[in-house]
Amino acid sequence: MFHDVPEPVRRRMEELERRDAADRLDGTARLDRLRQIPPETGRFLALLATGAPGGRWVEVGASAGYSSLWLALACRDRGWKLTTFEVLPAKAALARETIEAAGVGDVVELVEGDFLAHVDGLDGIGFCFLDAEKELYAACYEAVIPRLVSGGLLVADNAINHRETLQPMLDAALCDGRVDALIVPIGKGELVCRKS
Repeated sequence: MFHDVPEPVRRRMEELERRDAADRLDGTARLDRLRQIPPETGRFLALLATGAPGGRWVEVGASAGYSSLWLALACRDRGWKLTTFEVLPAKAALARETIEAAGVGDVVELVEGDFLAHVDGLDGIGFCFLDAEKELYAACYEAVIPRLVSGGLLVADNAINHRETLQPMLDAALCDGRVDALIVPIGKGELVCRKS
């Protein structure tokens, strides 16, 4: 999977990595920055996703589609499809551009809109990556966990670097009898939950 990344995917990943690095240095406003995961988190997600049970694959918070590219590698490996949600129109346009430029439209579907407005039709989730506005994490967690298949995974980004904001949700997840959960110190910290 990592040894044969298609050239269009690799090129787009590198382009987004450069832009993300520049955004962090040049004073780009917070909501205008890509705010994407680092490459090591992308590899971690792809590895986790390939081991997820059957079911829908969902991403909440596409931004420019960088994490979608990592998950697309896993989708191709497993024969699954990813549905990614992005509520901000400018970010959705970037994600659409990424999906097209990388040639992953066969395995990645972008939904422009609020995940929580669409969640009722998303039962049987095998894998979910959550990387949205932190104030929404608790509501997204509570919407996803009941919809996970047995053994299904929910991974939430920023569990360490936004720990103060996310602490109530993290505490609830770590004590939630419906899942086995831990925080993995990779990238910005990943909360990994596996449904019992």
